[in-house]
Amino acid sequence: MAWPSLARKGVGLMPDEPLDVTELYDGVDRVLGLLGTDGRAAGDCKFGVYLFSDYDGEPIYVGQTREQLRTRIRRHLTNQRTDAVAMRVLDPFEVAAIEMWPFWDLHEETDEIIKDTLDRAEFTVYQQALADSLFNAVLNEGDIPEAELIELPNSVRGEILPGASRTKREHPDIRIARRARTIADLARVISERKVQSGIRRTLWVQAQRLEYLARTRLRDVR
Repeated sequence: MAWPSLARKGVGLMPDEPLDVTELYDGVDRVLGLLGTDGRAAGDCKFGVYLFSDYDGEPIYVGQTREQLRTRIRRHLTNQRTDAVAMRVLDPFEVAAIEMWPFWDLHEETDEIIKDTLDRAEFTVYQQALADSLFNAVLNEGDIPEAELIELPNSVRGEILPGASRTKREHPDIRIARRARTIADLARVISERKVQSGIRRTLWVQAQRLEYLARTRLRDVR
């Protein structure tokens, strides 16, 4: 039979995952490997704050980590093992860019200083994101506690997809379809569980984002 021979050579067989998935994983790894002004890969820093933006440049999610920027961001975008993804708050395929603020100098500090610094940094980035957002909102399902603003270190920012791959992914009709499905999934989660008000707020923000995208698309095709 021909099949075993083909299997051994890998001829005519489907890849292990769809091309879109491969491109997402490769793009995330590439961004996490970007070097900062100090010559170090930002993704390797244990302590830091990060921001995700969509294909309109709209800030959509803010977070902090003590387990390494690379590990935490991968949990969101490739492993899909965070509450934000599990609850259908965040669609990894809607994330176009990642910005990271690595805090290399926290490695020798106490837990108290680390917590205070990261909380202040996260709130500072959050405030910047709200100011930059058309909707004055992000998709975080939980409240980011108010804290004293802090001067941030130099950030490292990168686009996940290059060229033609980005052009395909950012097509408004594709984004409208994905966003509508995300909203439906999130609404289903809300209907089936006891949830906090933050999840309902996220649903409202997602609905605003979908309405804006659909309205803009209608205007452009007229």
